[in-house]
Amino acid sequence: MKPTRLAAVAGIAVIGLALAGCSGSSSSGSGGGDAASGQDSRGPITYVQGKDNSNVVRPLVAKWNAAHPSEKVTFKEQSDQADQQHDDLVQHFQAKDANYDVVDVDVVWTAEFAAKGWLTPLTGKMKIDTSKLLPSTVATATYNKTLFAAPQTSDGGLLYYRSDLIKTPPTTWDEMMADCDIAKQAGIGCYAGQFAKYEGLTVNTAEAINGAGGSILAKDGVTPTVDTAAAKKGLQNLVDAFKDGNIPAEAITYQEEQGRTAFEAGKLLFLRNWPYVYSLAKTDGSSTVKDTFGIAPLPGDTGIGASTLGGHNAAISVYSKHKATAHDFLEFLESNETQSFFATQGSLAPVVASLYSDPTLVEKLPYLPVLLKSIQSAVPRPVSPFYPAVTGAIQDNAYAALKGSKTVDQALKDMQAAIKAAG
Repeated sequence: MKPTRLAAVAGIAVIGLALAGCSGSSSSGSGGGDAASGQDSRGPITYVQGKDNSNVVRPLVAKWNAAHPSEKVTFKEQSDQADQQHDDLVQHFQAKDANYDVVDVDVVWTAEFAAKGWLTPLTGKMKIDTSKLLPSTVATATYNKTLFAAPQTSDGGLLYYRSDLIKTPPTTWDEMMADCDIAKQAGIGCYAGQFAKYEGLTVNTAEAINGAGGSILAKDGVTPTVDTAAAKKGLQNLVDAFKDGNIPAEAITYQEEQGRTAFEAGKLLFLRNWPYVYSLAKTDGSSTVKDTFGIAPLPGDTGIGASTLGGHNAAISVYSKHKATAHDFLEFLESNETQSFFATQGSLAPVVASLYSDPTLVEKLPYLPVLLKSIQSAVPRPVSPFYPAVTGAIQDNAYAALKGSKTVDQALKDMQAAIKAAG
C-alpha cells in the first residue's frame, strides 16, 4: 500500500466548498450512476488499490473471505504510480464498470470523483461511524458537506536521518543544510525528497512553501498565494540545495521508492518520505541502515515544518451492484484490529485516534508520537474538483525552477496564474 499514493486541517484551504454549487446533486453528477441502487444487495465484490508493497491487503482480504464465503472480495492491484492509479479509476468510472466496487482513493481525488457523481454518499443505509477517527482524515473524505469515503489510512511526511552520523536531528531547514557538511565528510548525499515531475513534487513543493511561512491558497480557498516573499523563500530553499549539491542531482528523478532505496543503501544522510518506509528500512534484506536511522518531524523555517497531509480513503462506486457488502467491507477496513494491522505490517498511519497512544503499538512502532505530530500540523493539498489542473500548475513550474529553466520568481508568477486559471 504505497502512501502517496501519492498524503489538522489548516493552511491550504478547501476549494471544494467554494465550488460546490457547480457540482449539481451530491449523489449523482456527470457519471450518471444510481447511488441508491444495490444498497440492500450482497455478494462478491472487487477492491481496487495500488501496489501492495508491504503485503498488507492480501492478508486482510484473506481474513475477510474466510469469514464471508458468500461475499468474497477480489483484490485488483494497480501499479505503484499514483497518476496511473488515478487514470485507471477514471477510465473504469467513465465506462460505468460495476466490477470496481470499492476503490482506494487518494485524499486529493475525493472531491473530483464525488463531483462527477462516481462515489456513493455514505449517508442513510451507507452511513459509517466516524466518531473515533482523526478529524483531519474525515475532512479529506468529505465533499460539499457530505461524506463520500471512509478514511482508511492517513499520512504525514517524516524526516528519516542517519542516527549513527547525527545525534540530534535538525529542527529547521538551515540546521539541516548545515549538517550537510557531515554528509560530505562521509561521502554520501545529504538530503532527498520526491522531486520527479509527478504528485510527489506537489507534496514537496507545498511543504517547502508552507514550511517557510507561505501558502498555496488564501483563506478563502480560491485565491492563489504563491507569488509572495514567503513562498519564494520556500521554493528558493529547494533550488539552492540542488545548485550547491546538498540535494544530489539524481534526486530530480526521485519518487518515493527511489529515495527509499537510496536511503536504505546508505547513500543519504536525510530523507523526506512517508511512514511506510520505516517498516521496509527495518526489515528489507538489502537495507544497510536497519539499526542506524531515526525519525523526526520535517524541519521548517523556525522550527517544526508543515507536512503535507496524505493518506487514502476507501469509497464505494455508484456502479457497484453489491453496496451492502461494500459498506461492511469499509467498516472492516476501519476497525481497530485492521487499523492496527495497517500500522504494524506496513507502518501506515492509522485513522483511529486512540491507536497513537496505544502502549502495545507504540512499543512496536516508537515513531507513532512523531507521526501524530506530523499529521496534526499537516497542511492538506487543495480539495477541488479541478485538482488535476491545480497540481499540474504546481508541478510544471516547480520542476522548471529546480531544473533551472525558470527563475524562482518567474516560476511562482506562472504558477499563480495557472492555479487561478484552473479554478
